[in-house]
Amino acid sequence: MGSVALSNVTTTDAATTPTRALQIGPLSVWPPVVLAPMAGVTNAPFRTMCRGFGPGLLYVNEMVMAIAVVHRNEKTERMMTFAPEESPRSLQLYASDPVSTGAAVRRLVSAGRVDHIDMNFGCPAPKVTRRGGGAAVPPKRNLMRSIVRAAVQAAAPHNIPVTIKFRKGLNDDIITFIETGRIAEEEGVAAIALHARTAEQHYAGKADWTAIGELKQAVTSIPVLGNGDIWEAADAVEMMRQTGCDGVVIGRGCLGRPWLFGQLHDVFAGREPAPHPTLGRVAEVMVEHARLLWDHHPGDMGIRDFRKHAGWYLTGYPVGGELRRRFGMVSSLAELDDLVALLDHDATLVPGGERIVRGHSNGPIRVALPDGYLDQLDDETPPDDAAVVAISGG
Repeated sequence: MGSVALSNVTTTDAATTPTRALQIGPLSVWPPVVLAPMAGVTNAPFRTMCRGFGPGLLYVNEMVMAIAVVHRNEKTERMMTFAPEESPRSLQLYASDPVSTGAAVRRLVSAGRVDHIDMNFGCPAPKVTRRGGGAAVPPKRNLMRSIVRAAVQAAAPHNIPVTIKFRKGLNDDIITFIETGRIAEEEGVAAIALHARTAEQHYAGKADWTAIGELKQAVTSIPVLGNGDIWEAADAVEMMRQTGCDGVVIGRGCLGRPWLFGQLHDVFAGREPAPHPTLGRVAEVMVEHARLLWDHHPGDMGIRDFRKHAGWYLTGYPVGGELRRRFGMVSSLAELDDLVALLDHDATLVPGGERIVRGHSNGPIRVALPDGYLDQLDDETPPDDAAVVAISGG
């Protein structure tokens, strides 16, 4: 398997721009763009900001644990929050056994709480994989199949589509993405998405777009989406052109840049993308996002949650280190207003600023697994799911 990505050219050509909507069960998505669920990021306020720039796309809520859904965990209930006007309501679940998977999906769909369920089989976080979850599941092909089957069967009576997202494999020696895609296709999954890195890579190096093309050639009856290294809108078109995939999943590229979804609307319509905003416009978006988070979280949790977003919003703009530090310690909306007033509102993005990596960038990592986990790959006995922390990425 090649590990070098095809060149990520960022030019658009109306003649090669995809024009077909992404069909995920009964859901029609145009442009064919999905927001990757990211832990601590893709909550209701963030999705609201993104929808404001790019309506009509599929915006997935951060991942929650199936077993926590079953037991009605209070924190999990708060995480499963959607804006009143949000449609479709999309949620990602993590599970490492079919019983909790089926029970969680049945609870969600019977209560009419979601319109789409995505299953995570790609999380590389050690807290997840060391207990046999996330990216550790696909090598256990029979366990993987039983979990997918449980989700699809539980959702089917309510016509709720189930999709899955996964990585190339654990490492270069244990590559599973083709088999995982075929299992999903056989079990009635509505679409699949590949983050074109291994779990061992974590977020380092280049995404291997060639793997997305190989998966598309192997899985032909359901949509195949690509994920990895989409930093500009034109990258999405280029990924689809190079790989033949049916849509794209946007992760770290939209951190601090919800307007990327508006630019994606532009390029898929065959237009030049809107220019990157001035720092003054960025400041307006920051304040709006912070206010939404303030209303969403109890107490001062919202403004504390906003601090990481502040750093992402300022990435690529000429803002001094001391002012950046103060944004990273902001403690109230009033203080945020004061800091915004100190910015140069006419400043523009530095050349290449849109391609500065935001979010995770570390890797490679040692993939933590339970003792002897790889000795019996046909074993479908599920690991203990109860203590796994839900962590996801794009």
